[in-house]
Amino acid sequence: MKLYDISRELFSTPVYPGDPIPKAEKISQILLGDSCNLSGFYTGSHGATHIDAPLHFMEGGAAIDEIPLETFLGDCRVMTVSGILTGRDIDRLHVWPGERILFRGGAFLSKSAAFALGEAGVCLVGTDQPSIAPEDDEEGPHIELLSRGIPLLEGLYLDEVNDGRYTLCAMPLKLHGLEASPVRAVLWRV
Repeated sequence: MKLYDISRELFSTPVYPGDPIPKAEKISQILLGDSCNLSGFYTGSHGATHIDAPLHFMEGGAAIDEIPLETFLGDCRVMTVSGILTGRDIDRLHVWPGERILFRGGAFLSKSAAFALGEAGVCLVGTDQPSIAPEDDEEGPHIELLSRGIPLLEGLYLDEVNDGRYTLCAMPLKLHGLEASPVRAVLWRV
């Protein structure tokens, strides 16, 4: 079975404007005579490949540790699209209830596209962009999906993945009460 690592590297991925810059620190090093190698690191919860929970845009929404883990493991569909998608575009893609959709190719969702995905009953939406939303409307698409309890998997690396059906595993860290978490996301063929 071939696994596709669809995660971006945390320390080298450009950060979203205003987000903290990830950094690592060596606490002890065998090379310097310490008994072991030990590191610490700092990052924002939206660093590199990450999942947004409803709490990101919804006061009182579910935190990352409150989303059922089944949401992040299961069948998904990768599709290439570009530009700012509308609700009509989503209708033409024929999404199904419970489906996990990963967009590659530089697409962003308009509020109407997010509404259409929510109405279709998808359980997760992912993108190879740092955000699912265009710069001029960050809130609309996020609120439309997150208010329905649909988490967002952002910052994916899908360059080496063809369109089609896969199994997705993108488990968030168990970070109590936070609005997002970095993930290590992988795909394999169904």
